[in-house]
Amino acid sequence: MKYLIVVDMQVDFINGSLGSKDAESIVNNVVEKVKNFKGKIIFTRDTHHENYLETQEGRKLPVPHCIKGTRGHEICDELKPYVNTVIDKLTFGSVDLPLLIKEDNEEVEEIELVGLCTDICVISNAMILKANFTEAKVKVDSSCCAGVSKESHQIALDAMKAVQIEIK
Repeated sequence: MKYLIVVDMQVDFINGSLGSKDAESIVNNVVEKVKNFKGKIIFTRDTHHENYLETQEGRKLPVPHCIKGTRGHEICDELKPYVNTVIDKLTFGSVDLPLLIKEDNEEVEEIELVGLCTDICVISNAMILKANFTEAKVKVDSSCCAGVSKESHQIALDAMKAVQIEIK
């Protein structure tokens, strides 16, 4: 089976508290990818709570974002029609994501990742999936990803390529 993991395409990462022009620029590419994908699509959603600033992440990145119940936590409007399976994650990478995939009891042929941010959550989830599905083709479509900066985006792509994650 083929999987598409759409990582954190949420309002706060696109045009909210941590948004960027680079993030805005990939939305249409991600929509096209999702619309045309033949396989199972899983969306991840960065999820924080009101006490975010008191968490380790909040102390290191003191910008409240993706607070559950706020508009910023929501998947962007352009992708909402395609959302079926969503996994909320409390940190960069989801240890529950491989478990969800394994529940299908299908041979995992390919896992493709797209979304935000390349250098934080995309790379974290790609590494977790590569470790759990060693014989599956794990790939990232760079035209459907954006990083905190263009430089950190490229560094993350290079790091993933080094561990045999295919970069498109």
